[in-house]
Amino acid sequence: MRKILIAIAAFSCVATATASPVTPKMARKVTITRVQRCEDLQRQLSHAISQHAKAKRAAEARALQKKAQRYCAGKRQAQGIRAYAQALKLLGVQPIDR
Repeated sequence: MRKILIAIAAFSCVATATASPVTPKMARKVTITRVQRCEDLQRQLSHAISQHAKAKRAAEARALQKKAQRYCAGKRQAQGIRAYAQALKLLGVQPIDR
């Protein structure tokens, strides 16, 4: 009986040692350009404004949205991204991060 238990234990050790580890696939880091980030935040803000149209700060968010659009179109994407994030925070929405 003891020899059988030892054999089973040895077999299970060998089986787990030789089996390939099950790991999730390595996620590739996708580089997002600032232009893409502006587009993503623009879509999110448009949706958030439509959902929170009656919020106290919706008018401020719309003004920041227009400013952000000008920044992103005028090759100042970093400022546009910040403006979009600030507008989303005014509405109480967390900016998405891909």
